[in-house]
Amino acid sequence: RGLPEQIGRYEIREELGRGMMGVVYEAHDPLLHRRIALKTVHLAHLVGGKEGERYQQRFLAEARIAAQLSHPGIVVVYDVGRDEKTGVLFIALEYLVGQTLASRLEGEGFADWREALRMAGKVADALDHAHSNGVIHRDIKPANIILNVLGSAILMDFGIVKITGGQSHTATGAMVGTALYMPPELIRGEVPDPRADLYSLGVTL
Repeated sequence: RGLPEQIGRYEIREELGRGMMGVVYEAHDPLLHRRIALKTVHLAHLVGGKEGERYQQRFLAEARIAAQLSHPGIVVVYDVGRDEKTGVLFIALEYLVGQTLASRLEGEGFADWREALRMAGKVADALDHAHSNGVIHRDIKPANIILNVLGSAILMDFGIVKITGGQSHTATGAMVGTALYMPPELIRGEVPDPRADLYSLGVTL
């Protein structure tokens, strides 16, 4: 398949990556004249009917939650919506130049312990901001940490967030997160608190 020309108002430039849920594109925002990363979810491939409607509500709610966070260590969310022609859900994100920590580890191996502590400290600071706003990430891992060209560590992908004291926005009974970095309480299906993110950060470190 070729690239779609447009999703929402965004003009698609190239594919950046894909996973089980959908595709991430580099795109152009013609209204604000800036380059963005557009994360998409092809709902029809996952669920349909009432469950699809509930998933869409969860997706939009999660994106709006992430958009409320404002911290230099958290990727900026510009917009969220649904493409009327295709039904594709999308989140328009800040376009970051750099590489994931996972790519860095795969290409260069372990960082010096001083640099590792510095990066972990930056992520911990970003998590402190999220937690103070009632948001738990629940999927801290090297693939969700971007190292930008300035050497800063930026946390991305709040796609499975949990609101403190509220309802989970993930499907009932679904295990979320990545098992290697997941704390025991999440594996047991228990309701997490901010310590879940700190556990996963510790594993990453």
